[in-house]
Amino acid sequence: MRRRDIFRVALAGAAGLLGLRQVKAAAAEERQKVAYHLSDLDKVGFVLGNIKNHYEGTGGKVDIVLVVHGPALAAFKSKSASAAVSSRFSGLVGDGLAPHACANTMQGMDVALTDLLDGFHAAETGGVVKLAELQRQGYAYLRP
Repeated sequence: MRRRDIFRVALAGAAGLLGLRQVKAAAAEERQKVAYHLSDLDKVGFVLGNIKNHYEGTGGKVDIVLVVHGPALAAFKSKSASAAVSSRFSGLVGDGLAPHACANTMQGMDVALTDLLDGFHAAETGGVVKLAELQRQGYAYLRP
C-alpha cells in the first residue's frame, strides 16, 4: 500500500470515528427554509413564478413562507384576483406554500382574512415583524 493510500484510509477512519459522515448526511437531507417578501403589486406574478421555480428546483424539499403587505395584498383579494394569480397561488398552496398577510395592511385596506384567496394566515404582529421572526427561526430572506 502506498503512503497516499494509507493516509486516505486513516483519514476515512478518523472521520467515521468523529461522526463527520453523519453530519454530512444530515446536512444533505435538511430542507431549505425560505421567506419571500412581497409588497410591490407589479411583482406579484414574478414572485409567484420564483416560488414555483424554487419548489421545482429543490424537488419540493423546501419550506416556503410568503409574507405579503402593502399594495401587493390587493392582488390576492378573492373577488378581484386575476384567474392567473388565483390559479398559480392555489397551486403553490397545494405544494406547501404558507402565505401570510400583514394584519396592518389588512386593517388599512379594510380587508378580512376571509376576503383573501384560500390559504392565507394573518401576520398578526405585522408583515415586517413576521419576516424578522422567520429570519430568527433560520429562514433565508428573499425579496425578488
